[in-house]
Formats: sequence, C-alpha cells, structure tokens
Amino acid sequence: MLLWSVLLFSAVVSSGYGDDSEWREVKTFQGTVRGRKDPEGGLYGFYSIPYATAPRGKDRYKEALPGSVWLQTLDAVDKRIICWQAKTKYINVENQTMQEDCLHVNVFVPDTEKKKLPVIVLVHGGGFSIGYGNMMTTKQLVKEKKVIAVTFNYRLGVQGFLCLGTKDVPGNAGLKDQVALLKWVKKNIARFGGNPDDVTISGGSAGSLSVSLLMLSNAAKGLFHKVIPESGASVSSIAVQIDPLENAKTFAKRLNFTDVDDFHALKEFYKTTPLESLMLDVITPQKDVSMLFSACVERKTGGPVFLTENPLNIIKKGNYKKLPVLFGISNMEGSMYVDYFETWKNEMNEKFSDFLPIDLQFENEEEKEEVARRLKQFYFGPHPVNNQNILAYVEYFSDALMGYPTYRTAKLQVESGNKQVYLYEYAFVDESFPVVPHTSVRGASHCGQTMAVFDGIAFVTDDESSLSPEFKKMKTTMRELWHNFIVHGKPVPEGSPFPAWPAADANGNPHMSLDRTLELRGPFLDKRMQLWDDIYDKYYREPVSPPEPPPEKHTEL
Repeated sequence: MLLWSVLLFSAVVSSGYGDDSEWREVKTFQGTVRGRKDPEGGLYGFYSIPYATAPRGKDRYKEALPGSVWLQTLDAVDKRIICWQAKTKYINVENQTMQEDCLHVNVFVPDTEKKKLPVIVLVHGGGFSIGYGNMMTTKQLVKEKKVIAVTFNYRLGVQGFLCLGTKDVPGNAGLKDQVALLKWVKKNIARFGGNPDDVTISGGSAGSLSVSLLMLSNAAKGLFHKVIPESGASVSSIAVQIDPLENAKTFAKRLNFTDVDDFHALKEFYKTTPLESLMLDVITPQKDVSMLFSACVERKTGGPVFLTENPLNIIKKGNYKKLPVLFGISNMEGSMYVDYFETWKNEMNEKFSDFLPIDLQFENEEEKEEVARRLKQFYFGPHPVNNQNILAYVEYFSDALMGYPTYRTAKLQVESGNKQVYLYEYAFVDESFPVVPHTSVRGASHCGQTMAVFDGIAFVTDDESSLSPEFKKMKTTMRELWHNFIVHGKPVPEGSPFPAWPAADANGNPHMSLDRTLELRGPFLDKRMQLWDDIYDKYYREPVSPPEPPPEKHTEL
C-alpha cells in the first residue's frame, strides 16, 4: 500500500470565482492551497484540506496515514465531507457527504499581514459519535481578535473508538487523528501566519473530553501550549470506556450479531461489515452516565499508542506537561437529561441505584443501595423524584456527568503541581432560552459557554443580529476572556477591566461565575463536591484495557 498518494488538481480559472483579491494562496508541505475571502469580509477560509488519510477496509481502525500531496494548486473550498456517523436529531447532516476517508482540516485566517498569530484548534463535540469540524464556526473570534482558528474532522463511533486491543483494532483511532491534526498544525500553521509555538486547544462536550485527554497523552506532548476544556473532564465516567471489550459485544448485539463470545468472529464482524451499516445512534444518555464509544486504556500491541494508563493515575503521578487550563461547566449541564424525566423519575423511585455512574463499584448489593440512598437523600430529601423537584434531578445529573469530574480533575491537577488551573461556572441565560419543564426557571445548558464563544446560535445560524442586547454583550465578554487566555494563559491578565481571577487551589477555590456580571466565588460547587469526593474515594472503579486476545483456532485439513 502506498503511504502517499499524489492527487492532480486542475488549476481553477480565476474569472469563474471572482477576482484574484478574493483569494489567498498558502504553500503547505503537501502542496499549495488557495483560500477564499469570507463573503462578510475580515478573514480567509481554507476548507477541506486533507491533513491525514483514514485507512480503509480491514485497516479502518488503525492509525491514520499521511495526508495526500498535490502538484497543482488546490482550491480549499468546503467539500462538505464528514466522517461516518448515525443520523440523529441533534445535528443536521443532510447537506454533508459521509465517507470513510474524512480527515479534513479547515483554517480561518484574519485579513491581516501580521505573522506569528496565536492559534486556537477547536475539537468538535458530539459524544465521540456525531459531529464534524464546521458544524459551529468562530469567524467573529478570528476577525475581532486576530487569531487563527482551526477546525477538523476525526473518526467517530465504531470507526474512531472501537477498542479490541489488537494490532489491527488497537483503539483510540479518533484521538490519534487529533494528534495527527496537531502535528499538521505544528508543521504548517506558520505558513498561514500562525505561531506553532502558541497553540491553544479547545473543545466542548466530547471535544472537552478530548482536549483533557490530549493533555495527558505522550503522543501529543509539545504540540500545544494552553487548554480550554468546556464541559467535560478526563477523570469522568464518559471519558474512558470502563470495559471496551464488553462495549464492543454490547454494540454488536444491537447490530444483530450474536456470536459475541467468539473474539475472532467479533473482530471479523467489525472489520468486514460495511462501515455505513455500523452507524447506530449511541448518543442517547444512559442511566449509568456512560457512553459505549469513548477513549480506552490501550493494550500495548507494538504500534503507536495514545493512552496506556488510567487518566487519574497519570495526573496523580504528575506524568504530564503542566499547562494553563481554563476549565469549567455550565450551571445546568443535566438539562440534557430532561427529555427522559417523565420515564426516569418513576424508575429512579423504584431503583435509584440504576442511576449511579458506571465508574463506581461495590462489594455487594447492600453497599450499592446504601450509596444510592445517600445520594437520593442529599438531592431529593425525603421526597420521591417528582415534577416538583425536577431541578434536583437536573442538579444530580449535572454533578454526576460534568460537575464532579471537572472538580476532581482540577483538584488532582493542582495537587500534582499545576498552579495554572482557572475554574468557572457559566450561568448566563437569555429570555429566549427554554424553561425547565414544570418550572419557570431557565439555566445554561450543556456547553452553554461554547455556544457563547462560537458564532450566532449553534447549529442554527451564524447571524447574531437577532440576538438580544444582553446575549450579544455576553458573547463579547466570553470572547474577550477566551482571547485573553489564548494570548496570555490567563483569562484576566493585569490591566484587564474584568474582576481579578486567580488560579484555583486543590479545593476548587476560587472559581468565577460567568453571568451578566462576573463574580469571583469560593469553592467550586462546594458541599456537593465533598459528598461525591467521599463516595469516589471509597468506590471508584478504574477502566481496564482489553484483555489479551485468545489464540486463533486453526482448522486442520
């Protein structure tokens, strides 16, 4: 197999695309690309550049190969190519083309002659199973703050996160794609006017989990310099698969494959089934706060690795590069579970222990039920889960899903020597936001802070003209804070008009409340975190690597 393919692209006649002033050429190490000025001005967009090549067929789960090269100028226009994924209600993919080789990068460059501009690489979210690089844009940040923004696709779902612990299915392909992208940025971004020694990685949801994990991976060391995880932490029940082989079996059963206990038959099923047939919706929230496909602790098989140790242990040992981190959540992360309230409230009253996070383990059922009773009492008091305490339901899932993992990850990082962790809770709500059912209360939903930094209204439109004055002001504030961090490594540098924002200590103190006004507060989520700390100190369950595969059976002739 050729590692490098040479693609011949015909030069585009300028008269068909407007005058030459609308275009800017950049000579990358793969070939020359030509980006076009944005219709609204202020920046140039370079779309659909192949930063790596996704292996196909039976090699589809391996590390990506180098990107293609080309001899004639490539017009870097949006080809709308995305990685294979299930069609869900969350993201509209009707105008996109799914394909196996989908590893494309987009670069947004401000209209300036300045060089060595700071760079922000944005990792998209979507539960490691849906999404694509350009589903949300950052043009305002690029134009207003003169930074270069990079978005990209990475392999998703089965294609990106099946983890069997073999040479051909080692695991973490999607995260290795992210490393390949960062290497591409390191090598090429100076040619776009960016500074390869001033790169910030940022992401919301699964993108947040990704950048938290990239910070701990030796494979990504030295490729970035600041980190902004937005609603998602590396020490979390959804960040790393507790038992990847069991997950592979569970998913195969959903696809009507029954011979799941024959390891080699299971592997062959995943390698030979057409990729589009493996795309089931796995983004649905789970009672045990888990995901089927996420990172895994890899078994060493002789090839490149992303993660070979539990993130918690890496942080405790201090075996990672201590970088500035702007780290936080929105105040109603659990509102994403509201759609399941009418069903789950009854089930929580019948057996609350079914809703404990998957990364807790117990010696017996009595111990498990006691912890469940303790948590239910803390959040709901003596009352059953009902319409009157739906806000407690939201708070429980906010803490289990995002709040406590964020606190715990920050605490461990500070204890291991990172003195540059800045904590926040995003709390801004606009009158246009929906209320929580059975209440008149509004809250910032999952990744509310990400929505504020990105353009327009996420997934709907880039147009901000119809937003309320309050929302526009909040977006301006958030972009200023994020830009400060991208440039200075702290959200409020000296001389800033914002309130002083010191780094947090091991108790999560202080943290900033990001609302219409910024308010520095004490320990992050305080007593709620102390409760979870006590439980996890006693009952934490570590993720495991896939076991060594059994020897293949050979049929005698």
